[in-house]
Amino acid sequence: MNMNFYRKLPIPKDLKEQFPADERIKKIKAERDPEIARIFEGKSDRFLLIIGPCSADKKDTVLDYVSRLAKVQEKVKDKIWIVPRIYTNKPRTTGGGYKGLVHQPDPEAKPDMLQGLIAQRELHQRAILESGLTCADEMLYPEDFRYLSDLLSYIAVGARSVENQEHRLVSSGAGIPVGMKNPTGGDLSVMMNSITAAQGQHVFLYRGWEVESLGNPHAHAILRGYVDKHGQTFPNYHYEDLIQLFDLYQERKLVNPAVIIDTNHSNSGKKYLEQVRIAKEVIHSCSLSKDIRGLVKGLMIESYIEDGCQKIGDGCYGKSITDPCLGWEKTERLIYEIADSL
Repeated sequence: MNMNFYRKLPIPKDLKEQFPADERIKKIKAERDPEIARIFEGKSDRFLLIIGPCSADKKDTVLDYVSRLAKVQEKVKDKIWIVPRIYTNKPRTTGGGYKGLVHQPDPEAKPDMLQGLIAQRELHQRAILESGLTCADEMLYPEDFRYLSDLLSYIAVGARSVENQEHRLVSSGAGIPVGMKNPTGGDLSVMMNSITAAQGQHVFLYRGWEVESLGNPHAHAILRGYVDKHGQTFPNYHYEDLIQLFDLYQERKLVNPAVIIDTNHSNSGKKYLEQVRIAKEVIHSCSLSKDIRGLVKGLMIESYIEDGCQKIGDGCYGKSITDPCLGWEKTERLIYEIADSL
């Protein structure tokens, strides 16, 4: 085998005992998780906003951002349910570049995955305690989920992972809503197969155990646009796309038909300012069709403190070091506009 086994990492149980979720965290999560489930089951009319930076790079700026969201949440809580994005794993198309907090707690230092596992757990804990909001992360590594399973309220499976068997099976036993993105090539049948698998029950190998999952009734679609064979991006958030997805759900007879619209990535062509227009179009589509309003449970928005992005080491506070994000002023205004239009 052409790899070096550097060191044995602690198992999730040991890390959870070393950095336990206290009673305040358990109480907040116990209060918030049922409402998120109610949204996906159609029992709550609240609109879900999964919102935050492309990648969680520095703890202080991420916590600053989440605290700002908490103040806005209080003002729109009757209509909008905010779940901050704290993405500590960052998929890279070619494998190069910043892979997230788990790899590099300090983006300017060498990878240190032991400290990264500790850092991601501490960041999610502090975010909950300081804001009262439980958060979302991406399941880049299915084996990493167990390190955060007592803290998270939402998981996304990315476009490059959605066809992977282990992602699908672990999602079926996650116990919280899991969003399955359409693959980069846009084939919706891949995404629907993933949702079908995640909603089912399975016996499989996970972290050295033979495990049985009970199925995840809150596994659902995330539409993020796609790229054709020529590298050109195309959106899939328009009215016609949502009707098509509604019909696919009816054919599959899956429980709790639901979709979250990712307003960035290929839907915006990575033109982050387009997220404002896209969000408003999706809301308008919801107003035109009862079927679409029942299907669309919310939006996923990439947002941080400053507009755009920067290179690692540039030193601009609260500016993304991966994909460009919508700045705070525009984000706050957009949240209030969405609330007013619902």
